Amino acid sequence: MARYTDAVCRLCRREGMKLFLKAERCYAEKCAIEKRNVPPGHHGKGRKAKLMGYGLQLREKQKVKRIYGVLESQFRRYFESADRQRGITGETLLQLLERRLDNVAYRLGLATSRPQARQLVRHGHFFINGRRVNVPSYSVRVGDVVSVREGSRKSTSIQHAMEEVKGRGVPEWLEFDAEQMSGRIASLPTREQINLPVQEQLIVELYSK
Repeated sequence: MARYTDAVCRLCRREGMKLFLKAERCYAEKCAIEKRNVPPGHHGKGRKAKLMGYGLQLREKQKVKRIYGVLESQFRRYFESADRQRGITGETLLQLLERRLDNVAYRLGLATSRPQARQLVRHGHFFINGRRVNVPSYSVRVGDVVSVREGSRKSTSIQHAMEEVKGRGVPEWLEFDAEQMSGRIASLPTREQINLPVQEQLIVELYSK
């Protein structure tokens, strides 16, 4: 499957905000946004034009895609699924993305970033309700229990992640047992619990044209 393999700090600079794609580096002074918050490229400093209409909608879509690490075709499928469901389409879209297994592992503090969580899922380090799942896009449901495989509980990557993200906290829609290294989906996330600085309505407007 295709995936982005270039420098991820360029993505943060392009969006003009931290997307938290490089774990601890994003919280340090070495973060690209802290050092030079200008778009990448030779003419980055000269890009002063104010975004309006389509440009603004496109940037919001790109921002959300990059935060969750999904490609265009997959993102469109998420939107179409959200559009078919009852409720506010934009909020449902974010809810579907939050329910991805790689995102849940990240939110529980079992990975320092979503890209790392995706890799850990691919390598079979997580169980859902006692069954191994290695599909990052797997959509969890209320009541599901996500746990670290017995043989992976001493993994340096996971141990390091749990130590690094202690102060980050766990969203209210998740329950985490650090001793058992497992989390339960207590409820579906609400918009207020999805702490992302995005305007999802602009994405709805973009795809509704």
